[in-house]
Amino acid sequence: MPLSIPSFYPILDTSFLPSGNREERLRQLVTELADAGVSLLQYRNKQSEEAEILKDAAVMYQSAGGRVRLMMNDRPGLAVRAGFDGAHVGQQDMNPEEARKILGPDRILGVSTHNRAQIEIANTQPVDYIAIGPVFATSTKANPDPVIGLEGVREARKLTAKPLVAIGGITLENARQIIDAGADSVAVISALFGPDERVGEVARKFLSAVKP
Repeated sequence: MPLSIPSFYPILDTSFLPSGNREERLRQLVTELADAGVSLLQYRNKQSEEAEILKDAAVMYQSAGGRVRLMMNDRPGLAVRAGFDGAHVGQQDMNPEEARKILGPDRILGVSTHNRAQIEIANTQPVDYIAIGPVFATSTKANPDPVIGLEGVREARKLTAKPLVAIGGITLENARQIIDAGADSVAVISALFGPDERVGEVARKFLSAVKP
């Protein structure tokens, strides 16, 4: 049965967490997102060792309280150990076939793509959804792939029937356009953390902007 993916898919990147009171802040963020109605949340940590990742994951798992499906970026093995619902791999990470073996048949697996060739390959792989981007310029990657624009989303939609997640430079102002271009979902990282608003309030605005 195909995955029913929510139209708003936040990614909690630990680079946005403060150095102090990390556990408390992480608990607050997950609780706020769950309260706002977020149903799928990815944890992204490019810096830490396994022990710290698993510590964060335990806080998230407890805070989610079964209300939010949790995804682990890059590390399928840690997703299983943490009791998460799935994992997301990039082009430079583990091959989706290997990731699927680790996750088993029931957990969610997503893969990042950036062009037509990668989408065509991903469409044949054992993944539940395909992410495409960056749609617009993004600051969350040191060496981002070329921007694809709304036309790239439209092309991706024609290439696959799998759920399509758009990522990269997505804001409240352009999120609806991306859904209208054919994406099933928008993934957001930095736009979650506005200077004057709580994460939960930002999430509510995104959910409203992209609702079917």
